[in-house]
Amino acid sequence: MKVLVIGKGGREHSLCWRLNQSPTVWGLYCTGGSPGINQVAKPVDIAPDDFAGLVRFAAAEKIDLTIVGPEAPLAGGIVDQFERAGLTIFGPSQAAAQLESSKAFAKLVMREAGVPTADFATFDDADAARRYVKSLGRPCVVKADGLAMGKGVTVCASADAALAAVADAMETRRFGAAGARVVIEEMLRGEELSFFALCDGAGAVALGCAQDHKAVFDGDRGPNTGGMGAYTPVPRYGAEFEERVMHEVVRPTLTAMAARGNPFRGVMFAGLMVDGDRIKVLEYNVRFGDPECEALMMRFDGDLAETLLAIAQGRAREVAIRLSSRTAATVVLTAGGYPGDYARGTPIAGLERIDGVEPSEAKVRWAMEKTRVKVFHAGTATRDGALVTDGGRVLAVTALAEGLERAVTAAYEAAGMIRFDGMHYRRDVGARALGHMPA
Repeated sequence: MKVLVIGKGGREHSLCWRLNQSPTVWGLYCTGGSPGINQVAKPVDIAPDDFAGLVRFAAAEKIDLTIVGPEAPLAGGIVDQFERAGLTIFGPSQAAAQLESSKAFAKLVMREAGVPTADFATFDDADAARRYVKSLGRPCVVKADGLAMGKGVTVCASADAALAAVADAMETRRFGAAGARVVIEEMLRGEELSFFALCDGAGAVALGCAQDHKAVFDGDRGPNTGGMGAYTPVPRYGAEFEERVMHEVVRPTLTAMAARGNPFRGVMFAGLMVDGDRIKVLEYNVRFGDPECEALMMRFDGDLAETLLAIAQGRAREVAIRLSSRTAATVVLTAGGYPGDYARGTPIAGLERIDGVEPSEAKVRWAMEKTRVKVFHAGTATRDGALVTDGGRVLAVTALAEGLERAVTAAYEAAGMIRFDGMHYRRDVGARALGHMPA
Protein backbone atom coordinates (compact mmCIF):
# COMPACT_ATOMS: atom_id res chain seq x y z
CA MET A 1 0.00 0.00 0.00
CA LYS A 2 0.96 3.67 -0.27
CA VAL A 3 1.03 5.61 3.00
CA LEU A 4 1.15 9.34 3.77
CA VAL A 5 2.25 10.59 7.21
CA ILE A 6 1.27 14.10 8.32
CA GLY A 7 3.88 15.88 10.47
CA LYS A 8 7.67 16.00 10.60
CA GLY A 9 8.79 15.68 14.23
CA GLY A 10 10.34 12.87 16.23
CA ARG A 11 7.01 11.08 16.56
CA GLU A 12 6.51 11.12 12.79
CA HIS A 13 10.12 10.03 12.18
CA SER A 14 9.56 6.98 14.39
CA LEU A 15 6.28 6.18 12.62
CA CYS A 16 7.93 6.48 9.21
CA TRP A 17 10.87 4.38 10.39
CA ARG A 18 8.55 1.59 11.50
CA LEU A 19 6.25 1.92 8.47
CA ASN A 20 9.28 1.61 6.20
CA GLN A 21 9.73 -1.87 7.66
CA SER A 22 6.12 -2.90 6.93
CA PRO A 23 6.06 -5.58 4.23
CA THR A 24 2.80 -4.19 2.82
CA VAL A 25 4.17 -0.66 2.27
CA TRP A 26 5.75 0.07 -1.10
CA GLY A 27 5.26 3.85 -1.17
CA LEU A 28 5.84 6.07 1.87
CA TYR A 29 5.42 9.87 1.96
CA CYS A 30 5.70 12.47 4.73
CA THR A 31 4.71 16.13 4.80
CA GLY A 32 7.67 18.46 5.14
CA GLY A 33 10.16 15.74 5.89
CA SER A 34 13.36 16.14 7.88
CA PRO A 35 16.97 15.00 7.51
CA GLY A 36 15.98 11.84 9.38
CA ILE A 37 12.59 11.20 7.80
CA ASN A 38 13.92 11.76 4.30
CA GLN A 39 16.07 8.64 4.66
CA VAL A 40 12.95 6.43 4.78
CA ALA A 41 10.10 8.47 3.22
CA LYS A 42 9.60 10.87 0.32
CA PRO A 43 9.02 14.44 1.51
CA VAL A 44 5.84 16.18 0.37
CA ASP A 45 5.98 19.97 0.22
CA ILE A 46 2.45 20.60 1.49
CA ALA A 47 1.75 22.21 4.86
CA PRO A 48 -0.06 20.05 7.43
CA ASP A 49 -2.85 22.66 7.62
CA ASP A 50 -3.40 22.74 3.83
CA PHE A 51 -6.14 20.14 3.98
CA ALA A 52 -7.37 20.75 0.43
CA GLY A 53 -3.84 20.37 -0.92
CA LEU A 54 -3.30 17.16 1.05
CA VAL A 55 -6.60 15.72 -0.16
CA ARG A 56 -5.65 16.48 -3.77
CA PHE A 57 -2.23 14.85 -3.28
CA ALA A 58 -3.66 11.75 -1.62
CA ALA A 59 -6.26 11.34 -4.36
CA ALA A 60 -3.80 11.91 -7.20
CA GLU A 61 -1.18 9.53 -5.74
CA LYS A 62 -3.83 6.94 -4.79
CA ILE A 63 -2.70 6.94 -1.16
CA ASP A 64 -4.23 3.94 0.62
CA LEU A 65 -3.78 5.23 4.16
CA THR A 66 -3.01 8.63 5.68
CA ILE A 67 -1.73 8.78 9.27
CA VAL A 68 -1.95 12.06 11.19
CA GLY A 69 0.82 12.72 13.71
CA PRO A 70 0.19 16.14 15.36
CA GLU A 71 -2.95 17.20 17.19
CA ALA A 72 -3.52 20.51 15.38
CA PRO A 73 -4.66 19.03 12.02
CA LEU A 74 -6.96 16.64 13.88
CA ALA A 75 -8.50 19.50 15.83
CA GLY A 76 -8.83 21.42 12.57
CA GLY A 77 -10.88 18.72 10.88
CA ILE A 78 -8.45 17.04 8.47
CA VAL A 79 -10.12 13.64 9.00
CA ASP A 80 -13.54 15.03 8.05
CA GLN A 81 -12.17 16.46 4.79
CA PHE A 82 -10.38 13.25 3.84
CA GLU A 83 -13.43 11.11 4.58
CA ARG A 84 -15.69 13.41 2.55
CA ALA A 85 -13.31 12.80 -0.36
CA GLY A 86 -13.58 9.03 0.14
CA LEU A 87 -9.99 8.69 1.42
CA THR A 88 -8.94 6.39 4.26
CA ILE A 89 -7.30 8.23 7.15
CA PHE A 90 -6.24 7.19 10.64
CA GLY A 91 -7.40 9.61 13.34
CA PRO A 92 -10.53 11.08 14.98
CA SER A 93 -13.02 13.49 13.45
CA GLN A 94 -12.91 17.14 14.46
CA ALA A 95 -15.80 16.58 16.88
CA ALA A 96 -14.13 13.55 18.47
CA ALA A 97 -10.76 15.36 18.62
CA GLN A 98 -12.32 17.70 21.19
CA LEU A 99 -11.21 15.13 23.72
CA GLU A 100 -7.82 16.83 23.37
CA SER A 101 -8.63 20.23 21.87
CA SER A 102 -10.90 21.16 24.80
CA LYS A 103 -10.05 20.20 28.37
CA ALA A 104 -13.57 21.27 29.41
CA PHE A 105 -15.17 18.96 26.83
CA ALA A 106 -12.97 16.08 27.93
CA LYS A 107 -13.99 16.57 31.55
CA LEU A 108 -17.67 16.51 30.62
CA VAL A 109 -17.19 13.26 28.69
CA MET A 110 -15.37 11.73 31.66
CA ARG A 111 -18.29 12.71 33.89
CA GLU A 112 -20.84 11.23 31.46
CA ALA A 113 -18.81 8.04 31.07
CA GLY A 114 -18.20 7.57 34.78
CA VAL A 115 -14.46 7.71 34.20
CA PRO A 116 -12.58 8.53 37.42
CA THR A 117 -10.92 11.96 37.30
CA ALA A 118 -10.05 14.93 39.50
CA ASP A 119 -12.77 17.29 40.75
CA PHE A 120 -12.85 20.36 38.52
CA ALA A 121 -14.49 23.63 37.56
CA THR A 122 -14.39 25.50 34.23
CA PHE A 123 -14.13 29.27 33.81
CA ASP A 124 -14.44 31.78 30.97
CA ASP A 125 -14.09 34.73 33.34
CA ALA A 126 -10.76 35.47 35.06
CA ASP A 127 -12.36 37.09 38.13
CA ALA A 128 -14.58 34.07 38.69
CA ALA A 129 -11.55 31.80 38.34
CA ARG A 130 -9.68 33.85 40.93
CA ARG A 131 -12.56 33.66 43.39
CA TYR A 132 -12.66 29.88 42.97
CA VAL A 133 -8.90 29.58 43.57
CA LYS A 134 -9.18 31.62 46.78
CA SER A 135 -12.06 29.44 47.98
CA LEU A 136 -10.15 26.17 47.46
CA GLY A 137 -7.50 26.58 50.12
CA ARG A 138 -5.42 23.71 48.73
CA PRO A 139 -3.03 22.98 45.83
CA CYS A 140 -4.60 22.81 42.39
CA VAL A 141 -3.84 22.54 38.69
CA VAL A 142 -4.68 25.26 36.16
CA LYS A 143 -5.14 24.06 32.56
CA ALA A 144 -5.58 26.10 29.41
CA ASP A 145 -8.70 24.68 27.76
CA GLY A 146 -7.30 24.52 24.22
CA LEU A 147 -4.21 23.15 22.52
CA ALA A 148 -0.98 24.53 23.99
CA MET A 149 1.66 22.11 22.65
CA GLY A 150 1.80 20.23 25.95
CA LYS A 151 2.72 23.37 27.91
CA GLY A 152 -0.69 24.64 29.02
CA VAL A 153 -0.82 22.81 32.37
CA THR A 154 0.46 24.57 35.50
CA VAL A 155 0.73 22.63 38.76
CA CYS A 156 0.22 25.12 41.59
CA ALA A 157 1.32 24.38 45.15
CA SER A 158 -0.17 27.62 46.48
CA ALA A 159 -3.05 30.00 45.83
CA ASP A 160 -0.60 32.69 44.69
CA ALA A 161 0.83 30.34 42.08
CA ALA A 162 -2.67 29.46 40.87
CA LEU A 163 -3.68 33.12 40.66
CA ALA A 164 -0.57 33.82 38.60
CA ALA A 165 -1.37 30.88 36.32
CA VAL A 166 -4.92 32.17 35.76
CA ALA A 167 -3.59 35.62 34.86
CA ASP A 168 -0.93 34.08 32.63
CA ALA A 169 -3.48 32.08 30.66
CA MET A 170 -6.56 34.32 30.62
CA GLU A 171 -5.14 37.85 30.67
CA THR A 172 -1.53 37.77 29.47
CA ARG A 173 -2.67 35.12 26.95
CA ARG A 174 0.58 33.20 27.12
CA PHE A 175 -1.13 30.32 25.28
CA GLY A 176 -3.10 32.52 22.90
CA ALA A 177 -6.76 31.64 22.35
CA ALA A 178 -6.16 28.27 24.05
CA GLY A 179 -6.10 30.05 27.43
CA ALA A 180 -9.31 32.08 27.04
CA ARG A 181 -11.01 29.37 29.09
CA VAL A 182 -9.36 27.43 31.91
CA VAL A 183 -10.11 24.27 33.82
CA ILE A 184 -9.08 24.32 37.49
CA GLU A 185 -8.92 20.95 39.18
CA GLU A 186 -7.70 19.32 42.35
CA MET A 187 -4.06 18.26 42.40
CA LEU A 188 -3.69 14.51 42.23
CA ARG A 189 -0.76 12.68 43.71
CA GLY A 190 0.80 9.43 42.59
CA GLU A 191 2.64 8.07 39.58
CA GLU A 192 1.83 9.54 36.16
CA LEU A 193 1.52 7.14 33.22
CA SER A 194 0.66 7.33 29.52
CA PHE A 195 -1.74 4.67 28.25
CA PHE A 196 -2.44 4.07 24.55
CA ALA A 197 -5.29 2.24 22.84
CA LEU A 198 -6.17 1.93 19.15
CA CYS A 199 -9.89 2.59 18.70
CA ASP A 200 -12.23 2.06 15.74
CA GLY A 201 -15.28 3.85 17.16
CA ALA A 202 -16.83 0.80 18.79
CA GLY A 203 -13.96 -1.46 19.80
CA ALA A 204 -10.40 -0.97 20.97
CA VAL A 205 -7.13 -2.80 21.50
CA ALA A 206 -4.45 -1.81 24.01
CA LEU A 207 -1.18 -0.59 22.51
CA GLY A 208 0.70 -0.30 25.77
CA CYS A 209 1.82 1.83 28.67
CA ALA A 210 4.74 4.28 28.87
CA GLN A 211 6.05 6.87 31.29
CA ASP A 212 6.83 10.37 30.07
CA HIS A 213 9.05 13.00 31.74
CA LYS A 214 7.37 16.35 31.15
CA ALA A 215 9.35 18.82 33.28
CA VAL A 216 12.47 20.31 31.75
CA PHE A 217 14.84 19.58 34.66
CA ASP A 218 15.80 16.50 36.67
CA GLY A 219 13.57 15.56 39.58
CA ASP A 220 10.48 16.81 37.70
CA ARG A 221 11.50 20.43 38.32
CA GLY A 222 10.89 23.42 36.10
CA PRO A 223 8.19 24.18 33.54
CA ASN A 224 6.40 21.51 31.55
CA THR A 225 7.65 20.76 28.05
CA GLY A 226 6.39 18.63 25.18
CA GLY A 227 8.29 15.73 26.78
CA MET A 228 11.92 15.19 27.80
CA GLY A 229 12.06 11.41 27.74
CA ALA A 230 10.04 8.22 28.06
CA TYR A 231 10.31 4.49 28.53
CA THR A 232 8.12 1.45 27.98
CA PRO A 233 7.02 -0.92 29.45
CA VAL A 234 6.55 0.50 32.93
CA PRO A 235 7.45 -1.93 35.73
CA ARG A 236 4.50 -3.02 37.89
CA TYR A 237 1.92 -2.05 35.24
CA GLY A 238 1.47 -5.13 33.10
CA ALA A 239 -1.38 -6.92 31.33
CA GLU A 240 -3.75 -6.93 34.32
CA PHE A 241 -3.35 -3.17 34.77
CA GLU A 242 -3.87 -2.55 31.05
CA GLU A 243 -7.11 -4.53 31.04
CA ARG A 244 -8.32 -2.53 34.03
CA VAL A 245 -7.66 0.75 32.15
CA MET A 246 -9.47 -0.61 29.11
CA HIS A 247 -12.46 -1.52 31.32
CA GLU A 248 -12.56 1.62 33.49
CA VAL A 249 -11.42 4.28 31.01
CA VAL A 250 -11.20 3.39 27.32
CA ARG A 251 -14.40 1.41 26.73
CA PRO A 252 -16.66 3.75 28.79
CA THR A 253 -15.20 6.73 26.89
CA LEU A 254 -15.90 5.06 23.55
CA THR A 255 -19.49 4.39 24.66
CA ALA A 256 -19.98 7.99 25.77
CA MET A 257 -18.54 9.40 22.54
CA ALA A 258 -20.72 7.10 20.43
CA ALA A 259 -23.78 8.18 22.43
CA ARG A 260 -22.92 11.79 21.59
CA GLY A 261 -22.88 10.88 17.89
CA ASN A 262 -19.11 11.39 17.70
CA PRO A 263 -17.55 7.91 17.66
CA PHE A 264 -13.84 8.01 18.44
CA ARG A 265 -11.42 6.47 15.95
CA GLY A 266 -7.64 6.60 16.14
CA VAL A 267 -5.28 6.62 19.11
CA MET A 268 -6.77 7.30 22.52
CA PHE A 269 -3.91 8.44 24.74
CA ALA A 270 -5.02 8.67 28.35
CA GLY A 271 -2.80 10.47 30.81
CA LEU A 272 -3.26 8.64 34.11
CA MET A 273 -2.42 9.29 37.74
CA VAL A 274 -2.04 6.06 39.70
CA ASP A 275 -1.96 6.10 43.49
CA GLY A 276 -2.03 2.60 44.97
CA ASP A 277 -5.16 0.94 43.61
CA ARG A 278 -6.66 4.22 42.48
CA ILE A 279 -6.57 5.20 38.79
CA LYS A 280 -7.70 8.65 37.67
CA VAL A 281 -7.55 10.26 34.24
CA LEU A 282 -5.64 13.51 34.02
CA GLU A 283 -6.40 14.19 30.35
CA TYR A 284 -7.03 12.66 26.97
CA ASN A 285 -4.88 13.10 23.89
CA VAL A 286 -6.03 11.94 20.47
CA ARG A 287 -2.72 11.03 18.82
CA PHE A 288 0.49 9.15 19.51
CA GLY A 289 2.46 10.75 22.34
CA ASP A 290 5.83 12.33 21.75
CA PRO A 291 8.32 11.01 22.92
CA GLU A 292 6.29 7.96 23.98
CA CYS A 293 5.74 7.08 20.32
CA GLU A 294 9.48 6.81 19.69
CA ALA A 295 9.82 4.27 22.49
CA LEU A 296 6.68 2.35 21.50
CA MET A 297 7.75 2.10 17.86
CA MET A 298 11.04 0.54 18.97
CA ARG A 299 9.04 -2.21 20.70
CA PHE A 300 6.33 -2.62 18.06
CA ASP A 301 6.60 -5.99 16.35
CA GLY A 302 4.42 -6.40 13.28
CA ASP A 303 3.07 -4.59 10.25
CA LEU A 304 2.21 -1.11 11.52
CA ALA A 305 0.55 -0.05 8.27
CA GLU A 306 -1.76 -3.07 8.22
CA THR A 307 -2.59 -2.54 11.90
CA LEU A 308 -3.54 1.12 11.51
CA LEU A 309 -5.44 0.44 8.28
CA ALA A 310 -7.54 -2.17 10.09
CA ILE A 311 -8.35 0.34 12.83
CA ALA A 312 -9.24 3.05 10.30
CA GLN A 313 -11.58 0.60 8.54
CA GLY A 314 -13.38 -0.40 11.73
CA ARG A 315 -11.68 -3.78 12.15
CA ALA A 316 -10.20 -3.48 15.66
CA ARG A 317 -11.43 -7.01 16.46
CA GLU A 318 -8.95 -8.34 13.86
CA VAL A 319 -5.94 -6.58 15.40
CA ALA A 320 -3.47 -8.39 17.64
CA ILE A 321 -0.79 -6.08 19.01
CA ARG A 322 2.69 -7.57 19.42
CA LEU A 323 5.34 -5.70 21.39
CA SER A 324 8.91 -6.78 22.14
CA SER A 325 9.47 -8.04 25.67
CA ARG A 326 12.53 -5.77 25.79
CA THR A 327 12.48 -2.22 27.16
CA ALA A 328 12.76 0.95 25.11
CA ALA A 329 14.04 4.23 26.60
CA THR A 330 14.09 7.65 24.92
CA VAL A 331 16.17 10.66 25.97
CA VAL A 332 15.23 13.97 24.31
CA LEU A 333 18.01 16.43 23.49
CA THR A 334 16.78 20.02 23.48
CA ALA A 335 18.09 23.41 22.47
CA GLY A 336 19.29 25.64 25.30
CA GLY A 337 16.45 27.74 26.70
CA TYR A 338 13.66 25.35 25.72
CA PRO A 339 10.72 25.48 26.48
CA GLY A 340 11.35 29.24 26.40
CA ASP A 341 13.29 31.07 23.71
CA TYR A 342 15.99 29.09 21.94
CA ALA A 343 18.32 29.40 18.97
CA ARG A 344 17.97 27.62 15.63
CA GLY A 345 20.64 26.77 13.10
CA THR A 346 23.20 25.43 15.59
CA PRO A 347 25.47 22.77 14.02
CA ILE A 348 25.01 19.20 15.31
CA ALA A 349 27.89 16.71 15.47
CA GLY A 350 28.33 13.11 16.52
CA LEU A 351 25.41 11.29 14.89
CA GLU A 352 27.79 9.45 12.59
CA ARG A 353 29.07 7.59 15.66
CA ILE A 354 25.58 6.15 16.19
CA ASP A 355 23.76 5.97 12.85
CA GLY A 356 26.82 6.05 10.61
CA VAL A 357 29.91 3.93 10.14
CA GLU A 358 32.27 5.49 12.66
CA PRO A 359 33.06 2.77 15.23
CA SER A 360 32.79 3.18 18.99
CA GLU A 361 33.24 0.93 22.00
CA ALA A 362 29.61 1.41 22.86
CA LYS A 363 28.47 0.24 19.41
CA VAL A 364 30.49 -2.94 19.77
CA ARG A 365 28.97 -3.64 23.18
CA TRP A 366 25.45 -2.81 21.96
CA ALA A 367 25.89 -5.37 19.19
CA MET A 368 27.06 -8.00 21.65
CA GLU A 369 24.13 -7.28 23.98
CA LYS A 370 21.66 -7.19 21.05
CA THR A 371 20.83 -3.60 21.94
CA ARG A 372 19.33 -1.39 19.25
CA VAL A 373 19.92 2.37 19.24
CA LYS A 374 18.15 4.81 16.94
CA VAL A 375 18.16 8.62 16.87
CA PHE A 376 14.88 10.17 15.76
CA HIS A 377 14.94 13.73 14.41
CA ALA A 378 12.50 15.97 16.26
CA GLY A 379 13.71 19.42 15.18
CA THR A 380 16.58 19.36 12.68
CA ALA A 381 17.35 20.79 9.25
CA THR A 382 20.16 20.77 6.72
CA ARG A 383 21.89 24.04 5.87
CA ASP A 384 24.80 24.18 3.42
CA GLY A 385 25.11 20.42 3.72
CA ALA A 386 25.41 20.47 7.51
CA LEU A 387 22.92 19.14 10.08
CA VAL A 388 21.62 21.92 12.36
CA THR A 389 19.02 22.43 15.05
CA ASP A 390 15.59 23.62 13.93
CA GLY A 391 13.37 23.31 16.99
CA GLY A 392 13.21 23.21 20.77
CA ARG A 393 13.25 19.44 20.96
CA VAL A 394 16.02 18.48 18.57
CA LEU A 395 16.70 14.73 18.78
CA ALA A 396 15.08 11.74 20.50
CA VAL A 397 17.78 9.19 21.30
CA THR A 398 16.11 5.81 21.74
CA ALA A 399 17.49 2.44 22.81
CA LEU A 400 15.91 -1.02 22.93
CA ALA A 401 17.57 -3.47 25.31
CA GLU A 402 16.96 -6.27 27.78
CA GLY A 403 15.64 -4.45 30.84
CA LEU A 404 15.20 -0.79 31.72
CA GLU A 405 18.66 -0.26 33.17
CA ARG A 406 20.42 -1.42 29.99
CA ALA A 407 18.06 0.56 27.78
CA VAL A 408 18.60 3.76 29.77
CA THR A 409 22.37 3.22 29.88
CA ALA A 410 22.55 2.75 26.11
CA ALA A 411 20.37 5.80 25.43
CA TYR A 412 22.58 7.98 27.62
CA GLU A 413 25.76 6.61 26.06
CA ALA A 414 24.41 7.53 22.64
CA ALA A 415 23.29 10.96 23.85
CA GLY A 416 26.83 11.56 25.10
CA MET A 417 28.19 11.05 21.58
CA ILE A 418 26.12 13.97 20.22
CA ARG A 419 27.15 17.60 20.53
CA PHE A 420 25.67 21.00 19.77
CA ASP A 421 26.01 24.32 21.59
CA GLY A 422 23.47 24.70 24.37
CA MET A 423 22.39 21.05 24.26
CA HIS A 424 20.35 20.05 27.29
CA TYR A 425 18.75 16.80 28.43
CA ARG A 426 17.43 15.28 31.61
CA ARG A 427 19.76 12.83 33.32
CA ASP A 428 17.10 10.91 35.23
CA VAL A 429 14.92 9.19 32.65
CA GLY A 430 13.68 5.97 34.26
CA ALA A 431 15.21 6.86 37.63
CA ARG A 432 11.99 6.39 39.62
CA ALA A 433 11.38 2.91 38.22
CA LEU A 434 15.01 2.01 38.88
CA GLY A 435 14.65 3.12 42.50
CA HIS A 436 16.99 6.10 42.16
CA MET A 437 14.47 8.75 43.21
CA PRO A 438 11.45 8.89 45.54
CA ALA A 439 8.18 7.46 44.27
